[in-house]
Amino acid sequence: MPAHNPALTSGPPVLVIGAGIAGLSAAIALRQIGVPVMVLEQSSAISEVGAGLQISPNGTRVLRALGLEPARFSTRTAAVELRDRRGRFVTGFAPRSDPGFFLIHRADLVQALADRLLELGGEIELGAQVESVEIGGGASLNAGGERCAPLMIGADGLHSRMRMALNGTDAPFFTGQVAWRATIPGDGGAPVAQVFMGPGRHLVSYPLRRGALRNIVAIEERAAWAAEGWHHADDPAALRAAFSGFGGPVPQWLEAVETPFLWGLFRHPVAARWHDGQGRAAILGDAAHPTLPFLAQGANLALEDAWVLADALARHAGDRGAALTWYQDRRAARVAAVIAAANANARNYHLRPPLAPLAHTVLRLADLVAPGLPFRRYAWVHDHDVTAP
Repeated sequence: MPAHNPALTSGPPVLVIGAGIAGLSAAIALRQIGVPVMVLEQSSAISEVGAGLQISPNGTRVLRALGLEPARFSTRTAAVELRDRRGRFVTGFAPRSDPGFFLIHRADLVQALADRLLELGGEIELGAQVESVEIGGGASLNAGGERCAPLMIGADGLHSRMRMALNGTDAPFFTGQVAWRATIPGDGGAPVAQVFMGPGRHLVSYPLRRGALRNIVAIEERAAWAAEGWHHADDPAALRAAFSGFGGPVPQWLEAVETPFLWGLFRHPVAARWHDGQGRAAILGDAAHPTLPFLAQGANLALEDAWVLADALARHAGDRGAALTWYQDRRAARVAAVIAAANANARNYHLRPPLAPLAHTVLRLADLVAPGLPFRRYAWVHDHDVTAP
């Protein structure tokens, strides 16, 4: 990233809405080029829903560039495996080189990012509920009173007020899929991410916090609509019933689930406008491009966005409008391609007979000839390096 530029470092702080992965990463990247920054978080504490996520090499590179070493608060992934619903191995790969894949508890990553931001002199204001955003002659928001800033960044997620101010309302549609998320006590197992594939459904699981916890994400195709959002508790019996035909360790894991959280998966369009054209407002992460969880790229794309946004502002310090145009130009095509690949993965995981056994046999044979071959088609996702000069 270019060196500090005085045009960016003077004046009032940039305001970032949301102290999640996207907002905190953007704030850190801005502090690293000398930009004063204030993060507004509606919660009364820095916290995240208790669940896991996977950081792939494209995200790991950004974390390291932000001054964080994932190995200090997470576990390096030893392998990724695809298994059929009975638990039989289909194919897999073992990443052996840097920068590596990591299994991270979301709360641990958010805390590490918050600590790094404060270390760099950034500020976080808790309990700052953003009620409205206005973008006219200048950008302003209401959070316990009107606030103005030279630049406001919306990292406020799926229902972003900043996205709405830039783009108006959109019409997400229900994909016909729901997801349960839960953590259970860990079994000290190896740091392996496993995907169990069945007709119209699949389950992903991996250990967290060095085996102290196990993360479970289970996705089912169904016509019944479910609300969007991570905080809707469900009956664990419903989760067990949906995956009653699964074998291997899955029944034991699901028996240990006490309170799963259920949400409907909705497809949102990638925002047409990521900024206002005048250098006053921008969005990133889920606020710009909500991503379905079928390629484990939501957090990774947010990290990439954060770095590129700060890089753009450093490169075009004298013209924020040009900087934000450059930012969207560098990101829009990539995120659209990754989202399309994630959407396709849902179909691949949910194959039904007679296609599923045939596809699994082909994958097993391919694995014998060239281990890990099916995963190499995503090299373009994982090898991407936004931090490269």
